Amino acid sequence: VQLVESGGGLVPAGGSLRLSCAASGGIFGYYALAWFRRGPGKERDFVSFMSWSGSEPTFVSYTDSALGRFTISRDKNQNTVYLQMNSLNPDDAAVYYCAATFRSVGSSRGIDYSAWGQGTQVTVSS
Repeated sequence: VQLVESGGGLVPAGGSLRLSCAASGGIFGYYALAWFRRGPGKERDFVSFMSWSGSEPTFVSYTDSALGRFTISRDKNQNTVYLQMNSLNPDDAAVYYCAATFRSVGSSRGIDYSAWGQGTQVTVSS
């Protein structure tokens, strides 16, 4: 399975972006998909994950800074997972990565994910 992110770009503070993660081989076999980000000079951080059973979501988690501003969702027909990001601020600027796991429940640890995309750049101007 190949994961491909898209939707990054440059937005002013307070703006919105929707990131997409498309799975070329389908995400049906995976049980959870997450978004991580790596800001300039920073370590990779967890942003959000969604777990599912069959075609229905079972659990969603967000890091504290994303809660209330970001929304993770899945289009099961398109094998795509989205991250809607609102009220962006300069601290959100980073390369955003999606990752998939066969674990039955998602995780905030990158080590638990076996498939990764190449990343998409998000830049927020102040």
